[in-house]
Amino acid sequence: MARIKVDLHEIYNRGAKIEQALQDAMDQAVRKRIPTVEIIPGKGSGQLKKTVLRFLQRPEIKRMYHRVDKDSKNFGRLFVHFRHND
Repeated sequence: MARIKVDLHEIYNRGAKIEQALQDAMDQAVRKRIPTVEIIPGKGSGQLKKTVLRFLQRPEIKRMYHRVDKDSKNFGRLFVHFRHND
């Protein structure tokens, strides 16, 4: 199964780059009809994860995907699921 993986460890302190990386991944998933985007904000203080969740809650972003799952085994990982209607 195809999946896009976005690891935010390298850019954790650069807001604009984080935003762009997330937007690019969402756009690519929609364009290429990829069912899942895996986002890795890491475990840290949880601030980066909050930033990612706030991004995903924006109305224009929320329209793009079906649901978000937090990885039950790994606190530092999220899955964004898409339902592509044919």
